[in-house]
Amino acid sequence: MPMARYPIRGSGTGHSAVNLRPEIPHPMSRDRGKRRSPAKKGGGMGRKGDTQRTTGVRAKKHLGQHFLTDASVAMRIAGTLSADGPPRILEIGPGTGVLTAFLLRRPVDLLAVELDGESVKYLREVFPLELASETTSYKSFEVLHGDFLKLELPGLFGGKPFAVTGNFPYNISTQIVFRVLENRERIPEFSGMFQREVAERICAGPGSKTYGILSVLVQAYYLAEYRFTVPPEVFDPPPKVESGVLHLRYRTDTRADWDYQHLTRLVKTAFNQRRKTLRNSLKSLPVPDYLKEDAIFDRRPEQLEVREFIALSKRIWDDTV
Repeated sequence: MPMARYPIRGSGTGHSAVNLRPEIPHPMSRDRGKRRSPAKKGGGMGRKGDTQRTTGVRAKKHLGQHFLTDASVAMRIAGTLSADGPPRILEIGPGTGVLTAFLLRRPVDLLAVELDGESVKYLREVFPLELASETTSYKSFEVLHGDFLKLELPGLFGGKPFAVTGNFPYNISTQIVFRVLENRERIPEFSGMFQREVAERICAGPGSKTYGILSVLVQAYYLAEYRFTVPPEVFDPPPKVESGVLHLRYRTDTRADWDYQHLTRLVKTAFNQRRKTLRNSLKSLPVPDYLKEDAIFDRRPEQLEVREFIALSKRIWDDTV
């Protein structure tokens, strides 16, 4: 899919790109000057339908869109990216630019990829006008109209490392994680908002009921930290579940000298029958006969630490290649 680009370069002066007082309407609202009641929980800035009225952008259910309306939450998400991280950021699903505005306070090159045509139109035609009088430090800002899952990530930013962040659509959030893992050497930092259950699963440890495929594969390459929980009321429309914000930093404390595909195959095979011992769940893998007698095969997958999955993967395939 060809990606249309809309570049904005330079920096401006003034105030924040979104209101820091959540009860104040969006700067482009026709109701400017009329104060809205904040959400009962979480300090949200509006009710269902407010985003469409103030920006002209309607949340699409089939795209899994829930627009963040609370500037303080957006500021906290932007703050999860470290100051010493790569000066290049890819934002997934910018929507109406609430998080984007805070990312543009940094001296970075920012690419925002958005699938929704209405959002792209807003980000290209209205958002830049608002941004012109705001405090910014960015080097460049481009809006890509396209699907993140179809982006050629190695070609972004001239092949240089970049961070990834966003308010991720729930319906593709795990696919986003796997795309990041596939390009892990180019993405030293990853943060953003997921459905709380998914965020907790990614950060879970051995012995937990939520510990599984995502937990092991992500933590094999990244240090994972669950940062904070976000209530439904700060979105338009509000989702039926809570959201969770996490932060991942590429591990520098270990050598990634194992094969990603082999590890993935092992972990998925094991957890597809998580109630069984490895001796039973891994029968489809080319496990050497001598290795099958190892005591590790008497354990269930949720009992193994990440490093044990890595070691087991290496023992299986190092002896079979």
